[in-house]
Amino acid sequence: MNSDIRAILFDSEEIAELVRGLGKRISADYAGKNLLLVSILKGSVVFMADLMRNIDIPCRIDFMAVSSYGSGSKSTGVVKIVKDLDINLEGYDVVIIEDILDSGKTLGYILELLQSRKPNSIKICTLFDKPCRRQVALQADYAGAEVPDEFVVGYGLDYDEKYRNLPYLGVLKPEIYASDSSETA
Repeated sequence: MNSDIRAILFDSEEIAELVRGLGKRISADYAGKNLLLVSILKGSVVFMADLMRNIDIPCRIDFMAVSSYGSGSKSTGVVKIVKDLDINLEGYDVVIIEDILDSGKTLGYILELLQSRKPNSIKICTLFDKPCRRQVALQADYAGAEVPDEFVVGYGLDYDEKYRNLPYLGVLKPEIYASDSSETA
């Protein structure tokens, strides 16, 4: 796997520092509130696990899995809920946890859906932000770091369900995904 990586953007220590900082900010902002972290599967599970260990106030967690339809990774914005939340959002201050905020199409849909469930508040936390690819007017309330318009994998992010277990964020070599011209992650 490591031989498929062209460059490392953030090593494991740098990622740990970003996560600690986000955990500290969320802990301060949500002290005394009814915090619910909602992880968008599968990519954010690694980030969610580390983030919640860096939050020092009471919180609950839940998970949601979605599938975007379109050609390859080019989402049309049509989203199917594969696994919905188990917790009723009323009375909670929700923070949606994402591994990377890219086009914003899927997250925009999720945000609208969850807002209709009447939580006290709803915010977005992403470890990595790729604003140059944004197609929806959406901004993270908490963002660890901005990444360039490169195909990044590791620390939960994948290509063809591989590379999620890398402990760093790296740029995948173009020859690995070049034959699949529909991929744009």
